[in-house]
Amino acid sequence: MSQVSKYPVSPKVYERIFEILFQAAVKIKNKKEAEEFFNDILSPTEKIMLAKRISIALLLVKKYDYRAIRRILHVSSPTIADVSASLRYTGKGYKQIVEKLLEEEAIKDFLLSVVEGIASLGSVGGKGSGDWRQLKIAIQKRRREKQF
Repeated sequence: MSQVSKYPVSPKVYERIFEILFQAAVKIKNKKEAEEFFNDILSPTEKIMLAKRISIALLLVKKYDYRAIRRILHVSSPTIADVSASLRYTGKGYKQIVEKLLEEEAIKDFLLSVVEGIASLGSVGGKGSGDWRQLKIAIQKRRREKQF
């Protein structure tokens, strides 16, 4: 597990190192860059911890109960409670990210519904309907596999 040095830095240096970190995060342009960045700066355990906390926030906003979150993510109730408290009292960062994720998810779900509707029309029967039927089945399978 990572540790912070027992030798503290000055407040000025402390402020500057976080300024650099946040500027670096803002410069990330896509998923590939984000993945490479986090792979380089975080240990596997730190990445899992961070991913689970963001996922907990997302599930809480989606109104999942603690038991379901524990079952899906294999996290403890105190961890869920910490994220929940942050969301309720200080979690501007969580709220902003979760809202953006939910917005993107809603757009994807809408587009998937449109494609599914078109595939349904094309799979009614007749020549060439097999490809449309396969597309419709693939979309339905993807919806079932999505856990949250």
